[in-house]
Amino acid sequence: MIPSHLHPKTWPTWTGLGIFRLLILLPYPLMMRAGGLIGHLTWLLLSEKRRLVLKKNLELCFPELDITEREALARQHIESAGKGFLEVALAWWGKSEDLSKLVNYTGLEHLEKARAAGKGVILLSAHFSSLEIGGRLLAMKVPFEALYRPSDNPAVEYLMQKNRTRHTEGAISKNDIKRMIRSLRNGKTIWYAPDRAAVVPFLPLRRNDGTGYDLQLFAALDDFPGDDETIDATRINQLFESWVRKRPEEYFWFHRRFKRQSDGKSDYYS
Repeated sequence: MIPSHLHPKTWPTWTGLGIFRLLILLPYPLMMRAGGLIGHLTWLLLSEKRRLVLKKNLELCFPELDITEREALARQHIESAGKGFLEVALAWWGKSEDLSKLVNYTGLEHLEKARAAGKGVILLSAHFSSLEIGGRLLAMKVPFEALYRPSDNPAVEYLMQKNRTRHTEGAISKNDIKRMIRSLRNGKTIWYAPDRAAVVPFLPLRRNDGTGYDLQLFAALDDFPGDDETIDATRINQLFESWVRKRPEEYFWFHRRFKRQSDGKSDYYS
């Protein structure tokens, strides 16, 4: 019986990933240019419904921008998302000696301090388009287990499991709560998880000059989690907002981030 990740229906995925793997052989600046072009090509192929999600998210989150400014931001994000596609391939198949030349780390001492307490550590990140490469770059410095959302595409699921396991201490499905808690109790570091551990914010961003990445780790959150879940959620949302406003084009805007309007019935994206 043919494994699900090799079924003929996955062949287009394998073809696309094969092209991406070839493109990461380009010099880094050329690879980033290719990623920007891939982003614009993908935009042309997207359904109008998916385009609406991006436009509506930007409208809701940046009401202070006029339509021309939001369209410019949308174009920047499309390029950023295209670069992110190639960065997934770079994270999975790039050589550590080459990647080490592209990254600058700040704040590693915060993570080391939290790890030294032996209670388990959560690396808290927002969904920026450089997140996958950011995780690989951090794994070159600090061992951790990576939380991931299982993919409906068998080929992507197979490669995500294989490559995240190869470059980290393991890949944990977001649905495997028992394994997450067990790892945290054993003093391990998890790339995003529930509470019961020190929470160290982790922000990976591309450099504006196109020469690589800056990875910043912050001091573990004080008194977190607290007694009020609403206050805890607000703290995290405010942290994420500060990051997004710093580099809005790199945040991933294609998700349906707002489910319902205040009346509980109207869909923002309809």
